[in-house]
Amino acid sequence: NARSAHACSKPLSVSFFPCRMQRAPVLLFLAWTCFLFFSAIGLFTSGFLLMRVELANHSSCSDALASPFRVDFGSCWLPRRFSRAILLIIDALKFEFARFDPSLREPHPYENKLGFLHELAIGQPRYGRLFRFRADPPTTTMQRIKGFTTGSLPTFIDAGSNFASYAIQEDNLVWQMAQNGKRVVFMGDDTWDGLFPGAFFRSYFFPSFNVKDLHTVDDGILQHLYQTVDGGEWDLLIAHFLGVDHCGHKHGPDHPEMAKKLSQMDEVHCLTTLANDTLLLVAGDHGMTGTGDHGGDTEEEVNAALFVYSKVPLFPAPPEPQTVPQVNLVPTLALLLGIPVPYSNIGEVMDDLFATEGDTATSVLAQLAAYNVNARQVDRFLHTYSLAAQDIPAEKLGRLQSLFSATVEEHEQVMAQAGFPELPQLERLRGQFRRYLWEARAVCAESWARFHPVRMVSGCALLTSSCLLCYIASRVSAGLSFSYRRLLWYPFLWGAAGAAGAGAMHLSGVATTDLLLLCSWAATASQVGFFWHCWAGHAGRSHAASARLPFGGLGLRQRLRVGLVPALGILLLRCGAMFSDSFVMAESQVVPFLLMSSVLLFVLGLHWNGPLREGSTKSWWLLGFLGIIVLTARLSGLFQQCREETPACRSSTLLAPLSKLQDPQAKNLSYALCLAVLASLAWGMRCWMRHYGNLNSPSAPVCFVRWGFPLLALGVGGFWAVTSGSEDDLAKLHAWVQLALVSFPRGVFALGAVGLLLLLCDPVTVFVRDSRNADPAMGAPIVSPSSQAELLHVIPQLYRRMQETLRSRLDAGKDRDRATVEAYGLGSVYSAALLIFLALLGFLLMMLHSERLSLAFLLLFLEAFALLWMQAYAVALSSSTSSSESEMFCCVNAYAVLLLYCNVFHPPLFSHLAPGSIYLVFLALHSICITFQINWFSSYQFSSLSHRWTTTQIAVGCPLLLLWPFLCEMPRSKGGKPKAEVSDREEQMMEMRLREAPEKFSAALLQLGLKYQIVLGAQLLACVLAAIILRRHLMVWKVFAPKFLFEAVGFVVSNIFLLLGIGLVMRVDCAVSAWFKRVILAQSR
Repeated sequence: NARSAHACSKPLSVSFFPCRMQRAPVLLFLAWTCFLFFSAIGLFTSGFLLMRVELANHSSCSDALASPFRVDFGSCWLPRRFSRAILLIIDALKFEFARFDPSLREPHPYENKLGFLHELAIGQPRYGRLFRFRADPPTTTMQRIKGFTTGSLPTFIDAGSNFASYAIQEDNLVWQMAQNGKRVVFMGDDTWDGLFPGAFFRSYFFPSFNVKDLHTVDDGILQHLYQTVDGGEWDLLIAHFLGVDHCGHKHGPDHPEMAKKLSQMDEVHCLTTLANDTLLLVAGDHGMTGTGDHGGDTEEEVNAALFVYSKVPLFPAPPEPQTVPQVNLVPTLALLLGIPVPYSNIGEVMDDLFATEGDTATSVLAQLAAYNVNARQVDRFLHTYSLAAQDIPAEKLGRLQSLFSATVEEHEQVMAQAGFPELPQLERLRGQFRRYLWEARAVCAESWARFHPVRMVSGCALLTSSCLLCYIASRVSAGLSFSYRRLLWYPFLWGAAGAAGAGAMHLSGVATTDLLLLCSWAATASQVGFFWHCWAGHAGRSHAASARLPFGGLGLRQRLRVGLVPALGILLLRCGAMFSDSFVMAESQVVPFLLMSSVLLFVLGLHWNGPLREGSTKSWWLLGFLGIIVLTARLSGLFQQCREETPACRSSTLLAPLSKLQDPQAKNLSYALCLAVLASLAWGMRCWMRHYGNLNSPSAPVCFVRWGFPLLALGVGGFWAVTSGSEDDLAKLHAWVQLALVSFPRGVFALGAVGLLLLLCDPVTVFVRDSRNADPAMGAPIVSPSSQAELLHVIPQLYRRMQETLRSRLDAGKDRDRATVEAYGLGSVYSAALLIFLALLGFLLMMLHSERLSLAFLLLFLEAFALLWMQAYAVALSSSTSSSESEMFCCVNAYAVLLLYCNVFHPPLFSHLAPGSIYLVFLALHSICITFQINWFSSYQFSSLSHRWTTTQIAVGCPLLLLWPFLCEMPRSKGGKPKAEVSDREEQMMEMRLREAPEKFSAALLQLGLKYQIVLGAQLLACVLAAIILRRHLMVWKVFAPKFLFEAVGFVVSNIFLLLGIGLVMRVDCAVSAWFKRVILAQSR
């Protein structure tokens, strides 16, 4: 397609060899700075998000915990009241799902569906009762399972173990049942298999990762439940249903499918064969939000339901509304079944279940026996834990010990006195036990949220010095005197010496250290080495005027004119706003404003400098792209996702997946728009490569663009079609649907991996065309060079000959057979490889997100490319070096704001994490045959990564900020000469101009990466400072801690993909050098 590509694919006279880019040093320097930042993040996180110490102690029947009653054979600590128990866990059973209100005339699909529980609670109030079952955040499934099996509280960082279910090492109900000869049978969610490996007498596990599958787990349980109950070979039967939770994730609670699923749960009951010595419990592990998500600490998420029933009277009085913490189930169930309470339990017994027949005083006396055992067990745990961890304040521990001693002593006196105790005295004693247990739980919750100030301050200092190092390195690298030996290898040796010193201190016993501290010592020592050698060697002496501050030699007016102060002002404004919880909560409204402010100030700076006043065509194009950014930023409001702290805000319905739409016409229209986005991505990539001549190349990546991209679009579209169908339609083709749900993701990810491998193997997308006859006007053939000097002279000759050949061909238009060498796509070879990589990521990202978020991706694509075009036209309009440097800084700043813009679609909330993305990631890992211990990763890491994948495209595409102005280069006159007077040698060299000075090319890439890290590092530093200063703020765990975690994960992901993007540019440069070698050899022959 020479006609459409000739203007952009001309051969260019640039010396490219033997001068070489500093490829490895640039990547190593950026990798080193990433290591510095990562070490700082890890050090701060270890002090900010502490995990409690898990004790290895286990309770046993021989423990000296006194009981006033004679313990029968088969019971421990307290006479058992039941021999068996059935625990039916309905995942995400919100309290509103179980409550029945007959007065509702038009109930929601999730209301009034569990009528069987209502009939039991109303018809037999002394036999069954519904409780509000309050979960401790984070409300993730695995943390809730830990909570109501161990009786302990999860710490903040424990949320990361949800999908990487480590086996529970603490004492728990399942282990106690097995140790005391009880048979535990489980069926349902296979998460329990990882938590309690080999602990069950019999088990039926079903896969739980596919949140789009509503029936596999539930149907599997129903196949075994009733026959297992009738068989009688069990003492504790646990069935964990997942359909309600998956229905919430896929459709939301207010959907007809939720009504069907809850109606199915209403039919699950075992009362026909329930014996008098069997206790039935129906519980939810957590609730769900209005969108069907969970993980946070809102009232909707923490309020689950608990229904308790027995065929013998349980409750002495009519039911009253009660709220029961989930940890209270552990001591209650343990003592009712006659087994020891798990050692680390801090829950409180549900005293209503320990009341006996008779008068009130007798019932209270029986409750006091349970409270006495419960309090002694908690006191023993506090004593052991304080010795092991020493993180409970001594004064609070002493106050608890005094309260416990006084209460137990009074209880012993009451039990030893002659005659029957009076009821007021017993009730007051029961209140003291309750107070002690409540305060003990509160002290533990507060102590496990304590910080490590030294590590927090050290991590903050290391992060600050890392930002300063990147700034100094970005200024120093602008000079040709930049020495990688002095500023990279020597600091590396300093870091190795620091790590060796810390390791020696650890081995000698002088100080204890771990891997994180070792990395921090190495990072600190290497930074000291950098600053020392930078100062001692006076590396920045030739740039002293500019090394103090950007454009430090300019006055305020000049700084305003080059646009630096507005760019820094927006950056500082964004960082300063991190200290406000209101800003964090309203970030979705502020971020588009910051983006528009950045580009508007960018354009105003150009107008102030004068280029826009000329009214040239380039100026109008620049203003047009400004309008695109403003328009798309305004359209982003259509995808706004609200936080629960802003009840007046309403999340966009476009964020919901297609499966939640009930209108068939709206669903079909939305699906068509989503397919149009996929088609536009594949078609747009082909059009771009056709315009610049890269599509003519016979290389494997170009073939993949031609055929692989349509297949990727087809696979993603097919997966969306399957997941968006109604449950009734999917049930008819259940086997095929299950196959498609697995095959489409695996096929898409495998095809994407193949495309990436092809791109890395052969990234040169250039088409070379040779004619039969040589042009006699071109002179003698080029002789193969025999020395270095001859080679330097030959390369420009080859470029010049290619230019003259193509020019004569275009001017004459007749003698087409006279051209010797024609190259298409050479001037855009770097950008083509990056764009192919970005398109591949685009398909994979849209696979991980809901269907209609592809429209949001389209807005992000338009904004990013409009910003690149603005940068290109600004460089073309500007002639000042300092102004161009300021424009680069402003664009990097705006690009970082665009990265932050992803928070509009994915706010930093645990309840907005998408389990569906995690399931697809696991399918991808299986599809490309990666075999490693996946348990190293955590659910929080996968969930937050799935929401931070959108930052990867921005990070990978960051080198385009440097390449795009060269790609869009226009012929310009020099010295004010008319265009017609410009020498014929002035050609559109485009990206090949970068190869004229390889040292400057590598330095520019290094500067770009360092400036990108500075902007992101400053924002992360602001989050760290906010977390330190406001660590006692009321909203620290609600706002500032999640914000820090999400920004830290986003920073890590962005930097990794920044290295990949710059590394890809280096790989293309290496391949282009090899390509030119082949061209020279072919010409010499």
